[in-house]
Amino acid sequence: MISTALTIAGSDPSGGAGIQADLKTFSALGVYGMTALTALTVQNTQGVTGVHLIPPDFVQAQIKGVFDDITVDAIKIGMIASAEIALKVAETLSALAVSATIVLDPVMVAKGGAPLLAPDAVSALTTHLLPLADIITPNLEESAALLGKAVASSREEMLSQAQQLRALGVEHVLLKGGSLSGPESPDLLIGPKSEEWFEAPRINTQNTHGSGCTLSSALTAHLALKLDLKEAIFKSKTYVQGAIQHADRLEIGHGHGPTHHFHAIW
Repeated sequence: MISTALTIAGSDPSGGAGIQADLKTFSALGVYGMTALTALTVQNTQGVTGVHLIPPDFVQAQIKGVFDDITVDAIKIGMIASAEIALKVAETLSALAVSATIVLDPVMVAKGGAPLLAPDAVSALTTHLLPLADIITPNLEESAALLGKAVASSREEMLSQAQQLRALGVEHVLLKGGSLSGPESPDLLIGPKSEEWFEAPRINTQNTHGSGCTLSSALTAHLALKLDLKEAIFKSKTYVQGAIQHADRLEIGHGHGPTHHFHAIW
């Protein structure tokens, strides 16, 4: 049977981020993808101009509809948007006694700077969703917002913030250092017994729209395929590096273009 993954996230009509990026990534990596929509956005490569939230009860109904019929191997939680949706997702997954691996990507701000998470939702996310996750994948800005700290500007500060995030109740933290200065793009994995850095060269391109969504969905797909965590992170990083490296071939839009999810296939 094919491995399966469910993404609980918002929609990007331009196709570069959100559930569209998640489904492309799942497909590229050989995993059957399913969705539960939390929000509709009006956005393109130049920015977000509108957000329409899905009623929390309808978000719950989508999740239950999938679980009533299909075995779910892994779950990605992306754009949650509001405290009410965060609470409903947490309530639903807890009631279902979900055994699937859960990857939480705390999407807060779009590439162009538009907010995608209401301020009062941060507390709900950290209190109710974070403890359900097996791993959380914030970037430096998201980590700072979750902790109420300044954005980390060094590896030492990244380590400190990753430790503080773990203390909130999640077993593993993958803190993404893509916005750190320097020629490398380092990500830090910290768990109960170890820490490990995953290095990658920084690629000079503005076409990185949806790269965070793509990494977390690649990780979800690899975990659905039953890879161990470190191998899943390494393969996910490699996949995203390729998607960014070949992004300029797409020539999509006039802003931050999307990554090339099918770079190894097309």
